[in-house]
Amino acid sequence: MPRFARGFDVGQAHDWLARRDRRLAAWMRRLGPLPAPQGWRKPFDPVDALARAILFQQLSGKAASTIVGRVEAAIGSTRLHADTLGRIDDVALRACGVSGNKTLALRDLALREAAGDIPSLRRMAVMEHEAIIQALVPVRGIGRWTVEMMLMFRLGRPDILPLDDLGIRKGAQRVDKAELMPTPKALALRGETWAPYRTYASLYLWRIADFTEGPAIKTNRSQN
Repeated sequence: MPRFARGFDVGQAHDWLARRDRRLAAWMRRLGPLPAPQGWRKPFDPVDALARAILFQQLSGKAASTIVGRVEAAIGSTRLHADTLGRIDDVALRACGVSGNKTLALRDLALREAAGDIPSLRRMAVMEHEAIIQALVPVRGIGRWTVEMMLMFRLGRPDILPLDDLGIRKGAQRVDKAELMPTPKALALRGETWAPYRTYASLYLWRIADFTEGPAIKTNRSQN
């Protein structure tokens, strides 16, 4: 059974894409090489990461961080898991600023973890990325995009293209100088050119979507 490393050679990915796609290559020269996401080298706990993804949804980073800090203080731990979240009831979670829907999502995640339905990091290392997506999207509040961000920025899978991401679609539109953003279906076909390094292409597409003339652009793209 093949084992998937966390991360890939971004230099090799850069050279591959530069040879495969002249339009993208022109933007790559303009923006310069992009480094590997820092999350590839950081300790990673899938359940904790999913819980934090739930808490951060639809909130500014500052507001979400405040709520997470309150939850951590309430449970007496920086590890969000079934055992630690079980230390407080729903009323206490709501008092921390967690919405009703997010409270339900955290409880569902905890139940699935306790049932053994959430793959461990060791298990994920031998799972294809689509199998990981299918294992995690049944969790309330966790959609395909959230899992794709985990696959890209934490697990370092090389061939992920988030088809529903507006930034990705806008970047592809600029690369091809198209009047309209590509549909997800059209983007999937376009992205075949970038395989097997669609993750690295995606990093460029986000930067291209945000690019304006002038000083270097700061990106708000989260690494989860």
